[in-house]
Amino acid sequence: MLKFLSPLTLFKDTRIAPLFIARLVSSAGVGFGKLALAWGVMGLGYGPGGLSLVLASNSLPALLIIFTGVAGDRFRRHHILITAEIITCVAWLGLGTCFLTRQAPLPLLCTLGFLSGIATAMFLPTIRGIIADLLAGHGRLGGNAIINQTESIGLLIGLASSGLVVTALGPGWAASTRGVLCAVSALFLGRLNTPRWQQAKRSVLRDLRVGWREFTAHRWVWIMTLQHTVVIIAMVCYDAVAGPVYMAHGHGGARAWGVISACEYTGALVGAFIGARWKPSRLILSAAALPAAGAIPMVLMGVETPWMLLAGAAVLPGACEAIYYVLWTTSLQDTFTPDVLVRVNSWNIIASYALMPVTLLTAGPLVERLGPQPAVFFASLITVLATGCSLLILRLRGIATSLPAALPLSAPAYVEAPPRGD
Repeated sequence: MLKFLSPLTLFKDTRIAPLFIARLVSSAGVGFGKLALAWGVMGLGYGPGGLSLVLASNSLPALLIIFTGVAGDRFRRHHILITAEIITCVAWLGLGTCFLTRQAPLPLLCTLGFLSGIATAMFLPTIRGIIADLLAGHGRLGGNAIINQTESIGLLIGLASSGLVVTALGPGWAASTRGVLCAVSALFLGRLNTPRWQQAKRSVLRDLRVGWREFTAHRWVWIMTLQHTVVIIAMVCYDAVAGPVYMAHGHGGARAWGVISACEYTGALVGAFIGARWKPSRLILSAAALPAAGAIPMVLMGVETPWMLLAGAAVLPGACEAIYYVLWTTSLQDTFTPDVLVRVNSWNIIASYALMPVTLLTAGPLVERLGPQPAVFFASLITVLATGCSLLILRLRGIATSLPAALPLSAPAYVEAPPRGD
């Protein structure tokens, strides 16, 4: 029992515990923002088309991810995360004001969404690298699991609360809550001390080339990146547009969609526990098979399953996604050196986020014309096809299926950071 709970001992160490608390608080804010944005934009009368335009504006800065990846390897990573949280705070307080006044023009909403997207581009590749700064050896597996667990708990709190807040008080208060929680998260992140890996000044283009070379050197990395890109596009169509539209049209409303999303993150909470302890003999093939579970709630929504059953079904893909995150992130951290890790993560993320504006701009009108059910059927189909193709290619290419070059068990649990100051 003590061995099963051993990753939780990381909460006792003051060098890393603030990161987990920050992720808990910030993820609760994401839960509030998820419903606030959808219902706030539609509440202003802009409909699915307007919602997809705001979401596309939010994802447009994804092209900056490869450059923020360079920043994440050049500067102290907790400084990058603090900056991202402050930008997010400003953007969501602005969105909250727009929803409260109920007079915001669509271009203003798109601009605030774009600002929040810049923060996301800074945050995503860096958060996947910071555990490598603070932990070493098998401590990383537990650290990545706790990151996922705290994010899941935070999202559960945010989603469970936001449905009630949006229904009772309106989306403006929910959006403002996200802004405040991001500010609190930034305060906790300020207590971290991460190293600065690059001391010499080099050109940005050279750093980009080095990151690309490292990313493409491992075939399993870019094959699974292509798979995950397709799956993410399908999930965004379901989660950001089709799902909220379907629920808003007489299938349970904002409160029901909040419960469904909360069930998904309940599954993620369980999955993170499993991911910290499960070591499959064919790790890469096992990880590549997990995203197929995302098709389950899409199919059920397509056949008009009652929302309570849909909520129960959302637990399994949530668990599989969390296991995938722990195995995938730890594999990258154990394969690549810390000074290039964030750039590799940025190349891993860029494809799906670069296609996001096109996906969202297409998804809104498509759902509006065909309806949400045919849209989610199509999304489920491409999820399964992408997973099947990835597994087939990995097997035919004879790619190694064990964890690549993991650090030995005797490796230290913590990475000692240099004193503060550059």
